[in-house]
Amino acid sequence: MENKEISLDRLPIGTRASVTSIRSNGALRRRMLDLGVISGTEIEPLYTSPSGNPVAYLIRGAVIALRSDVSSKIMVSA
Repeated sequence: MENKEISLDRLPIGTRASVTSIRSNGALRRRMLDLGVISGTEIEPLYTSPSGNPVAYLIRGAVIALRSDVSSKIMVSA
């Protein structure tokens, strides 16, 4: 099976993937790196809020909510 790179906001709920890159600079990039979102980190979307935004993700054993404008800048490979 071919590993396809997609943005994190397009990853289906319950599907695990590995971070390949962060397409952002400045404070947003620093925040993601501080949360442990680095290349190779396994990440899984757990559930969405009733409005659909934000989405709760399992990252390094912690549940973290990210808005779609942030998760769209994180590239993953399923």
